[in-house]
Amino acid sequence: MLMSLGQRQVAAIPFRKKAGRCEVMLITSRETKRWVIPKGWPMEGRTDYNAAKREAFEEAGIEGRIGKKVIGRYGYVKRLKDGVETQCHVDVYLLKVDNLKRNWPEKSERTRAWFSVAEAAYQVRDPDLEMVILALA
Repeated sequence: MLMSLGQRQVAAIPFRKKAGRCEVMLITSRETKRWVIPKGWPMEGRTDYNAAKREAFEEAGIEGRIGKKVIGRYGYVKRLKDGVETQCHVDVYLLKVDNLKRNWPEKSERTRAWFSVAEAAYQVRDPDLEMVILALA
């Protein structure tokens, strides 16, 4: 059965270079504690890439420089607060991490951690997002 594109979200893949290697930061989701990337809904009055940058700050305490071009897309099924499930497609932007805040809005709800590109791709457990991350290698 064909599914419509449904809702659109924006996300950031936070990265840094350490000892010449690229590392990716993942965060845990609030409910299932799975490893994910910071993402959320587009924001009125902000470009999609700046909305993704804002989500990275709120969810992971990240400050940095965000790319203006979509580097990949993936889809997933999101369960809304009313229990309804909707298909989401996510536009992903690259975020070069310059600073990590000690405190941020969702600190008490999430864990953040650095991974190699290969390990981050393995940890997300989503084949489409895995491919977006592996493209960074």
